[in-house]
Amino acid sequence: MTTLGILHPGSMGAAVGAQAKAQGADVLWCAEGRGSASKERARRYGLAATADLTELCGRCDVIISLCPPANAIEVAQAVAAESFPGVYVDANAIAPATIAQIGDLLMPSAVAVVDGAVVGSPPSETKKPRLYLSGPEEPAATVARLFHGSAVQPIILGGGIGKASALKLAYTSYQKASRVLAAVSYALASDHGVEGELLDIARGRTTSYLTETAYFPKTAARAWRWAPELREAAQALDDVHLPAALMDASAEVLERWGTLKDEPLGIAEVLDRLHTASND
Repeated sequence: MTTLGILHPGSMGAAVGAQAKAQGADVLWCAEGRGSASKERARRYGLAATADLTELCGRCDVIISLCPPANAIEVAQAVAAESFPGVYVDANAIAPATIAQIGDLLMPSAVAVVDGAVVGSPPSETKKPRLYLSGPEEPAATVARLFHGSAVQPIILGGGIGKASALKLAYTSYQKASRVLAAVSYALASDHGVEGELLDIARGRTTSYLTETAYFPKTAARAWRWAPELREAAQALDDVHLPAALMDASAEVLERWGTLKDEPLGIAEVLDRLHTASND
C-alpha cells in the first residue's frame, strides 16, 4: 500500500486525496496550522491527520502539493526542510521555471520531483479532472497508479518537469483571462446601459463567455487564487519571449476582487467592486 500525503486539503486537494484513498492508498494530511474548514473537509473525505509536517514526511511515500500557486514554493521549502525521502508532486498552477526551482529545493533528499497539473473541477461522481504528469518516468507512473480506476484521470506526458506546468498555464491563459475579459466588457456595457445589446450580440455567436454573466461572481470569489495563477502564466510567457501583458492585466483585474474570497455576491456588487477598487 502506498502512503500519500496531501498538502493541503482544500476543495481540490481533499477530493483528489479521497480518490486515491478509494483506490487503496493510505492518505494523510498535516493538521498543524490548518483552519476549521480544512479539518472539516479532511474529516468528510476520510483523510487521516498527522500531528505535524515531520510526521507526515516520515510516513509518506508520495506527497502531492495542491495549494494556491503563490504558496507553492513556501510549501516545497517546508517539505525540503524535513529532508523528505519520497516522491514529491507539485500539482499547482505554476510556471515551468517555478517547478524547476522547486525541483532544486527537493532533490537533495527526494527520490524524485514530478511536475503535475490538474485540469478540471474537483473530482466527484459527475466530474473527472485530468492529472497531467511529467518528469522521471517511474515516479510519474507510481503517482499515476494511485488514481487508476478513479475519477482522477492520470495522463503521463513525455519529457522532463515543466511540461505539465506549461500545459496547465497554456490552458489557464485562455480560460481564466477570457472570464476576466468578459466581466470587464460587461461592466463597460453596463455603465452605458447597453448590456442587453451586448448579450444579444454574444448569443449570436457559437460560444461566448459574455453570455455567462452568472459566472462573474464565481470568478470574483476565486480571484484570490486565480490572480497568482495568471501571474505565473505571465512569467511562463515572458520566459519564452511571448507577450505577457494580457496575463498581467487580467491578474490586475482579479486583484481588485482579491478580498472577496468565497463571498456569495451578486453580479451588480461584483461589477461595482471593479470600479471602487480603483479609488481605494
